[in-house]
Amino acid sequence: MRLGKQRGQSITLFYKMPPRPPHYCYNALTFFRHGIMSGDITLLTLFLIGFFGGGHCVGMCGGLSSAFALQLPPHIKRFWLIVLLNAGRISSYITIGVLLGLLGQIGISLDQTRWLQNGLFVAANVLLLFLGLYLAGLSTLATKVESLGRPVWRRLNPLLGRLLPIQSVPACFGVGLLWGWLPCGLVYSASLYALGSGSAAQGGLYMLAFALGTLPNLLAMGFFAGQLKSFLQHRSIRLAAGLLVAGWALWQLLQFMRHTF
Repeated sequence: MRLGKQRGQSITLFYKMPPRPPHYCYNALTFFRHGIMSGDITLLTLFLIGFFGGGHCVGMCGGLSSAFALQLPPHIKRFWLIVLLNAGRISSYITIGVLLGLLGQIGISLDQTRWLQNGLFVAANVLLLFLGLYLAGLSTLATKVESLGRPVWRRLNPLLGRLLPIQSVPACFGVGLLWGWLPCGLVYSASLYALGSGSAAQGGLYMLAFALGTLPNLLAMGFFAGQLKSFLQHRSIRLAAGLLVAGWALWQLLQFMRHTF
């Protein structure tokens, strides 16, 4: 604020308004931190992705869990196998989230990489949209995305071979750790959220929320494999869950476009 020239008894005041940020500043980074993708809503989103993706989890991971159980020696209880397998899997998801969040934190500190935040947000939700359509039985595009992780899995598979068949309780946890790196489109989508979070702690928290969403289905699959698989593979259940996931992804993309353009 500055004073204008005096006119009789009055003083004219001039206010210098701060310049409005350029349009391109309203990017996905702002959207992540202050829009619908901030805080609790993101955690809830990732939890629901994991939960409603139960049909996909049962199809991909349920068979593995059952196979491990069939090879158990008598001195290891099935309960500990299921608990430690999932503890190892969740630990790997959190590790992935921390590493990607740290990578995103480095990137966010550079203005030149702001465009990358936009790309990550869009990619995460486009992938989520494809996964929703896959869960609903309407598209198979998501299965092609899962093949991207096969080179990493080929390197880890020999380590898994050394732990199988499971002969000890610690091996249950070790197998779970490797299981967490199995190529999975749901994990890829959640990982993009972690990368876009711009924080190692937040990235780990995002992946924990996703992992907890997958936990009820996989725990139940371990104890009630036959009953749960038939329920989650039911056409109407898969359709409803898939459309919910796809609809949420589409809504977030529309909100992003509204805030950006």
